[in-house]
Amino acid sequence: MTPMTRNDVTELIVLQKQNKGLKWTDLAEVVGQSKEWTTAALLGQMTLNKAQAEAVGQVLELPAEAIAQLQVVPYKGSLPTAVPMDPLIYRFYELISVYGTTFKALIHEEFGDGIMSAIDFDMDMQRQEDAKGDRVKITMSGKFLPYKSY
Repeated sequence: MTPMTRNDVTELIVLQKQNKGLKWTDLAEVVGQSKEWTTAALLGQMTLNKAQAEAVGQVLELPAEAIAQLQVVPYKGSLPTAVPMDPLIYRFYELISVYGTTFKALIHEEFGDGIMSAIDFDMDMQRQEDAKGDRVKITMSGKFLPYKSY
């Protein structure tokens, strides 16, 4: 039998989540982290510790091999193409294409030469009711890391 890949585990998680009628927020409660971090982890972008992997494995009835894979550091940034084809993900690509230089200019003006960390990072996604149609509100907060001279 071929060993499970991390992609196999992700597909199994999505299938079991659907089969059991669970939401990402339900799984976040099991893992003990935010819905944003937990979703990223269960979609293959973060590493769960042993207790987290075992807890979610029990709820989703995952095999031991899948629980072990959840504890392995993943290959991050694993979208299938350079330019995403999924319409929702493409809009984020478009957002960065249009506003990326603006983010860069404003961050450098405010903080200096450096980057916003995606490691020391928080994100919150909320539904914002609006009479003209509900809005998606995403707040991102990353530590500023200055480039150093040497």
